[in-house]
Amino acid sequence: MALTTDFAGIDPGSRTAGSKDYSRYRIVPARHPGRLAGTIFAAVVIIAVLYSIFTNPRWGWGVFAEWFFAEPVLVGLGRTLLLTVLAAISGSILGTALALARVSKSPLLSGLSWGYIWLLRSIPVIVLLLILNNLGYLYETIKIGIPFTDTVFLDYPTVQLLTPFAAAFLGLTLNQSAFFAEIVRGGILSVDHGQLEAAAALGLPRRRQAFRIVLPQAMRSILPTGFNELIGLAKSTSMVYVLALPELFYTVQVIYRRNLEVIPLPVLETATDTVRKIGFRDAATLRAAGGAVRIHGISKSFGSLKVLDDVELSLPAGSVTAILGPSGSGKSTLLRAINHLERVDEGFISVDGDFVGYSRKGDTLYELKEKDILKRRADIGMVFQSFNLFPHLTVLENLIEAPIQVRGVGREDAVQLAQELLARIGLSDKINAYPRQLSGGQQQRVAIARALALRPKVLLFDEPTSALDPELVGEVLDVIKELARTGTTLVIVTHEVGFAREVADTVVFMDGGRILEAGPPARIFAQAEHPRTREFLAKVL
Repeated sequence: MALTTDFAGIDPGSRTAGSKDYSRYRIVPARHPGRLAGTIFAAVVIIAVLYSIFTNPRWGWGVFAEWFFAEPVLVGLGRTLLLTVLAAISGSILGTALALARVSKSPLLSGLSWGYIWLLRSIPVIVLLLILNNLGYLYETIKIGIPFTDTVFLDYPTVQLLTPFAAAFLGLTLNQSAFFAEIVRGGILSVDHGQLEAAAALGLPRRRQAFRIVLPQAMRSILPTGFNELIGLAKSTSMVYVLALPELFYTVQVIYRRNLEVIPLPVLETATDTVRKIGFRDAATLRAAGGAVRIHGISKSFGSLKVLDDVELSLPAGSVTAILGPSGSGKSTLLRAINHLERVDEGFISVDGDFVGYSRKGDTLYELKEKDILKRRADIGMVFQSFNLFPHLTVLENLIEAPIQVRGVGREDAVQLAQELLARIGLSDKINAYPRQLSGGQQQRVAIARALALRPKVLLFDEPTSALDPELVGEVLDVIKELARTGTTLVIVTHEVGFAREVADTVVFMDGGRILEAGPPARIFAQAEHPRTREFLAKVL
């Protein structure tokens, strides 16, 4: 297939043959009046609030300034921060141990951990602190020795051992560990079970599996919630006032009782709390009218890395194009640029003469707003390498969501179309299944059906078989082969050279962000002109 750089809708007489002149186009950035109005409204609210606060003498800023750096307040703040840090460290360590016990295969150990977590999460912190503060009434002394004998190594009065600070530290630790244990357990369960199997296959000890393989990966889930819990812990330290421990809140209350200033000292508490926060932070069913794709001189960079470099390509309506190339050659970025998931730095892309991401008036291109881009994107379907099905929706719900919400199709018609598509790909019996109940090949076929439900002009495939087991590749490729006969324009990034040779009308080879060669499969695979193409094919054929 011959390549062309013609742009549909552009007067060919305005350019010389073979030129790439698009300098006459002037791009006008999209305007967002709603965004501007929101900014102005937010600025007015902020100014009004600040003016009200700083000009009202009843806020008592003089008193606030007098006491903010007073020694008792700074000492109380230091004690609060110390309690927060110590309880966070000890609670995290104990919580991690409880989480590991919770997922243990020992029913007794797991049950003990569950009971501890349930009990400590049920008791309010203030109640727990009061119990610990009065522990000397329940147990006068703390003894360490050999059980059921008279041998005692340590015998110490409880009230002397459990000082207010120790009671506060212990209470916050016990409370924090129960909540942190569930956070860690959730993170552990979020790690793919295959990771454990891989570690076990390597013969790694269970301890190594837990601390080297599972927990580091679980941190992606643990850290965000864990930091929120630390902020809550910093706030919870104010409850230790019941122990008469002179931390920040207790100190502020004592000062308040002396000067009877109502507002300034709660403001002080809020300000120092902010300091703590800153510290943590049927073929007819599938048939569609394909669209002609024109890619004209596009370039794209990520920082200093240029991933697309002056790419030119013309894909006729109903064609099937396979894009080959080594990893990092820009294949996936080019695919994402076609449906505007990646915005290019230079150049233009059109489908049936309509510019992707822009509206045209004469020689001026107006950047579209996101809602308009979404409407046009419905004509350019995409099937992802990792399926990206919505896990909380059934197969049917995955297929009918976009036709109803984007195309405005009635639910009855959308359901009928979904049933027909599932019948064509052999998955009618999975209509009410969830993605997690499907194999990889089945998920990819559903992803293809979901894209087809919008009846797109162009359908993009980003390495559709790379995430599949070899025995599942064939069932997905068979569906794509059938699609190639429906009239939809297909653009496929793939490493399946045999498939590309059999199905594609045009094979494109990319390297270093440029198209080095393009043409019919027979010529590319048998008589490639570019040495880099021949080198690549020699390794994969």
